[in-house]
Amino acid sequence: MKVTKAQGRVEEFLPEKIVVAVVKSGGSPALAREIAREVEQGFKGRDSVASSEIRSEVLKRLKSKDPNAYASWLEFDKKRGKK
Repeated sequence: MKVTKAQGRVEEFLPEKIVVAVVKSGGSPALAREIAREVEQGFKGRDSVASSEIRSEVLKRLKSKDPNAYASWLEFDKKRGKK
């Protein structure tokens, strides 16, 4: 599966990127792997997906499973000027 980034660049989907992002936000490695698997399964069968769709799915799961890590992720985005 390919991922289309916001700037239009296309790259291969790498679940490890989700794992790293969730861990950096304070989620446990086990939770990060679980979310990465769920997101990957959710897009199974698609040839491509927008990075914004992946982000949305990750955040939805993170919010319900680890609200503190979710808040940390949003705070980091806010500091970077991201919505």
